[in-house]
Amino acid sequence: MIEIGLHNTLLVSRTTSVGLYLSDGESAEVLLPKKYVPENCEVGDMLRVFCYLDHEERPIATTLEPLIERGRFGVLAVAEISRFGAFMDWGLEKHLLVPFREQPAPMEEGHSYPVYCYLDQKSGRLVASGRLERFLSNDNMGLKAGEEVSLMAYRQTDLGVEVVVNDAHKGLVFQDQIFRSLQPGDRLSGYVKAIRPDKKLDIVLEPLGHHGLEPAAQRILEALQEAGGFLPLHDRTDPEQIQQQLQMSKKRFKKGVGVLYKARKIEMAQDGIRLL
Repeated sequence: MIEIGLHNTLLVSRTTSVGLYLSDGESAEVLLPKKYVPENCEVGDMLRVFCYLDHEERPIATTLEPLIERGRFGVLAVAEISRFGAFMDWGLEKHLLVPFREQPAPMEEGHSYPVYCYLDQKSGRLVASGRLERFLSNDNMGLKAGEEVSLMAYRQTDLGVEVVVNDAHKGLVFQDQIFRSLQPGDRLSGYVKAIRPDKKLDIVLEPLGHHGLEPAAQRILEALQEAGGFLPLHDRTDPEQIQQQLQMSKKRFKKGVGVLYKARKIEMAQDGIRLL
């Protein structure tokens, strides 16, 4: 079976003047146009290709790498707007359609948006949707606190940054847990901090330290150890200096220092903090 919208490893079954025909080893075939045929490729070889629908809605193969595939989330730029919706540039000749009904707000040409790619059951076409939450579920997650997960940032809120977790679930990284610039579409690793009774996922970008400390306190502790036990940082230190040295806000620094002080791991002096 040839999977539309996904990568397939197929057999080169025959050659023609327009390219190669690739087979799934049974009855299905798909054309790989001549311009995408690798050098020295022969009948009997196996090729990994991406299969999608061409301008006439016929299955076709390519060796180009798409920016998104079926069942995945990503951020794509709008190439053009038509009467059907927004056409996104996903790295292939034919653009990917986001119908107007799948746009939370009208998309604009030249702007980028987080989307989900899927196969529309009614039309049989590959399309994308900006209504990400339709494709996210926090039921049957099978996750546990402390587990490492894959993330894609997709929306900034007053509380923090909402993220897609393992391409399946919805989570939130609270603002005070963000130590770096996080933009829609950024992919990174994170950790499950908590699973709430209402199935909401609290995510952090760094694991809890081996001392059981929250991330800011752990970062300060490690910086102290690397610096020989003393950091010239305190309540009167300029926020930019703290950000430059520890990659965290002054508010987050003060909270982390408080955690370390209560845990009796540091002492505070007028000119900085010292490791006990």
